[in-house]
Amino acid sequence: MKYSLIIKIAVALLLARWKQTTVAAVGVTFSITMFIALLGFMNGLNDLLDGLILNRTPHIRLFTEVNIRQEQPIHHQEEFKSGHNFIHSIKPTNSRQAIYNSKPILSTLAEDERVLGVAPKINAQVFFTLGTIDITGVINGIDPTAEATLFHFNDYVIEGKAEALQTVSNSIILGKELARKALAEVGDIVQVITPQGERFSLKVVGLFQSGIQEYDKTQSYASIKTTQKILGKDSNYLTDIQIKLIDINLAPAMAIEYAQRFGTLAEDIQTGNSQFETGSFVRSLISYAVGVTLLIVAGFGIYNILNMMIYEKMDSIAILKATGFAGTDVNRIFIFIALSIGITGGLLGLLLGFLVSLGIDQIPFRTASLPTVKTYPVNYSLFFYAIGFTFSLITTYLAGLLPANKASGIDPVIIIRGK
Repeated sequence: MKYSLIIKIAVALLLARWKQTTVAAVGVTFSITMFIALLGFMNGLNDLLDGLILNRTPHIRLFTEVNIRQEQPIHHQEEFKSGHNFIHSIKPTNSRQAIYNSKPILSTLAEDERVLGVAPKINAQVFFTLGTIDITGVINGIDPTAEATLFHFNDYVIEGKAEALQTVSNSIILGKELARKALAEVGDIVQVITPQGERFSLKVVGLFQSGIQEYDKTQSYASIKTTQKILGKDSNYLTDIQIKLIDINLAPAMAIEYAQRFGTLAEDIQTGNSQFETGSFVRSLISYAVGVTLLIVAGFGIYNILNMMIYEKMDSIAILKATGFAGTDVNRIFIFIALSIGITGGLLGLLLGFLVSLGIDQIPFRTASLPTVKTYPVNYSLFFYAIGFTFSLITTYLAGLLPANKASGIDPVIIIRGK
């Protein structure tokens, strides 16, 4: 049977019950619209929340810690080697807080083709002096250029510029909450005291706001050279080496490799931030589940409408089969009807879903904890649109399959005899 004739008959049946057809198409349209809008918004939210931490977290962090010696003198005594020795209250001795041979390590990492970039860092515990009160804080010695390139540091500097740490000697950028506690503004001079009792004067050249209030109450940034001067250390002194990789999935294996190669401790981003990946997965799973549920509900609507159409068009189906239409032809007619509803509703749903996403993207969203975010986040990935349209076709096809099989099995003799 010619497909053009099958299409004409299917269109005639669709138009004969255009109200019910419209309702079915609207159901698919609504489902796809909500699927696209919900998935785009939830994944945009995932990107935002993960970005708050992951964009500022190195893929691999090399560092050292104060540890006790694993080999104790008792282990070398012949009479104690054959048993288990329990030793209490062991104190660490001569442990380095800095990374040994930091400059050769930086050079080696720079030549590694798997590495996107490297940012050295120093963590220094200090006290900020406010009259007779000392406020506990941390100065992070950084390379402002590397931090801005690899960890988006400039996005969180709300006053002043990060580059000033390199151009202004003895300068510092304070966390917004720390500056508020210290009653300091850009251009002011703050006093810091090291644990060794050394006092330094630093000029405030900027304020930053990370989005994590507790972090902003204690953290500050200075150049590596300034931080080394405050601590009284030489130019080789570094406590951390932050590494960004071209492929983040290589981080766990490379962390083990670097730890063995450089004799340091190494932490990969997957280990340090596993809770964020879990949260993103759960939110995405909920979005997909809700979207698919909407499509299934729309599929039941199409199934009911096609079933009613079959019962009402028994005579027409019988006449078609009596005039030479095979059961497969009748099956194709109703499959075409179902897919027509799915395609029309799906395309309209994609368009409306995109428009709804644009609307969400324009809604103002301002909060003190997220200084860089101005509107609600939305992800416009084409992958979501492809999934939505594919699901609309699959759902409507399955919804039309049973009614189509039922219509193809109608015996025209029984129907005409009954009339």
